[in-house]
Amino acid sequence: MSLPFPILTAEEAAELIHHGSTIGFSGFTPAGAAKAIPFALAEKAKREHAAGREFKVGVLTGASTGKSLDGALAEAEAISFRTPYQSNAILRKQINSGQVKFVDMHLSLLPQNVRYGFLGPVHWAVVEACDITPGGGIVLSTSVGAANTYLRLADKVLIELNAKHPATLLGMHDIFEPLDPPARQEIPVYASSDRIGSPICVVDPKKIAGVVLTNQADETAGFDEPTPVTDQIGQNVADFLVAEMKANRIPPQFLPLQSGVGNIANAVLGALGRSKEVPAFEMYTEVLQDSVVPLLESGRCTFASTCALTLSPAAMKNVTSNIEFFKSRILMRPQEISNHPEIVRRLGIVSMNTAIEVDLGGNVNSTHVMGKTMMNGIGGSGDFTRNAYLSIFSCPSTAKGGKISAIVPLASHMDHSEHSVQVIITEQGVADLRGKDPRERAELIINHCAHPDYRQQLRDYLAFTAPTSHEPLSLSLGLAMHRQFTRSGDMRNINWADYR
Repeated sequence: MSLPFPILTAEEAAELIHHGSTIGFSGFTPAGAAKAIPFALAEKAKREHAAGREFKVGVLTGASTGKSLDGALAEAEAISFRTPYQSNAILRKQINSGQVKFVDMHLSLLPQNVRYGFLGPVHWAVVEACDITPGGGIVLSTSVGAANTYLRLADKVLIELNAKHPATLLGMHDIFEPLDPPARQEIPVYASSDRIGSPICVVDPKKIAGVVLTNQADETAGFDEPTPVTDQIGQNVADFLVAEMKANRIPPQFLPLQSGVGNIANAVLGALGRSKEVPAFEMYTEVLQDSVVPLLESGRCTFASTCALTLSPAAMKNVTSNIEFFKSRILMRPQEISNHPEIVRRLGIVSMNTAIEVDLGGNVNSTHVMGKTMMNGIGGSGDFTRNAYLSIFSCPSTAKGGKISAIVPLASHMDHSEHSVQVIITEQGVADLRGKDPRERAELIINHCAHPDYRQQLRDYLAFTAPTSHEPLSLSLGLAMHRQFTRSGDMRNINWADYR
């Protein structure tokens, strides 16, 4: 097909972008992330720096990306600010050192914050597609993220037309962008499978500055092998949900599931898929990982609404080789819709996310190690947690070989408050916090979720808290376990008197 747009090399495309530009990149995880142009842009930045000239750009994406985007640009020291989420080790170090300004935000809010102008103008949209029409119709590849918003708002557009992703993905996307207040109306999603938008993005052809032809797989990493700990967490989640169904707190047809990203999320979905007592279920989530593909094939998962296909190359080949089967069972939406509080509340979603640490009040830290060192960001966990029918957080009870307890007196950073967090699950067991007062919550979390090595010292902490206060909180001892770790490298065997 002949296109009326300039066919550029990645290097030629990068030359069009200048220092100080803000770029909206496609990508939600490495799925569907632009690859060739940001890598070429990083090489340009290195040349500019070697010549003594400044070169940095603002980077907007949907969520985390791959090594050719966040990785290459961070290595080239070419990022001035970044939002809303990242997972690259080099970029993380630059954020924590103050070299890169990082704005952590709920993923559902990013597109509207861009529309509202809170993040300034978007000079360029750099988006991966699997097909493009002469009239400016763009078929996105393996994610939507915020690409549709960037395409509409950006001054200029560059397209990576990636032959690795077949044009037969057409029909798997559902592009919908709500109006801004006061004209906003309801988002008419009443079931996970409801289609409400267009299969393509359409932009003014005059904005398209060029097309770069590529043939690159998504830079998705594999997952670690399951461990006894992750398997037990998954089983505990499945057993809890079965018990909820037997208690008539989950309807017999079950409820749509949202699952976070990572090894624990895979273990949870695997356990749910294996359980003979869990009926076939739907997913309304932000990311589909490898574990969902066999669940769809077996009928254990009947439909999956998502924002991205974060699949290994083998799983992605399976999907594209059986595209008609999966197109009838998967829908990719913008993150503004996949994570939207209105839909989460309406559908009665069961949210399942992971924590770095949980305190005795039920507050969750999911972003900062020891309260100050950014890991990745809040992502979409808050979008779902605050609005879910049932919100679950899971994590191993310890880290660093037992030297860190995930259950602490007071969270060193708080992302999800006790008002939103309903259930805590570790490999040790389940703490159902619904309808419990603060001291009851603390006792449940200690008895059911804390590692045995830490239970007594957490009980000793409770004994120090004022019995006349509503919250079992000691201002002098709340962060003592964190202080103990910074001093000795181990949270265990604390002498509470040392910190009073």
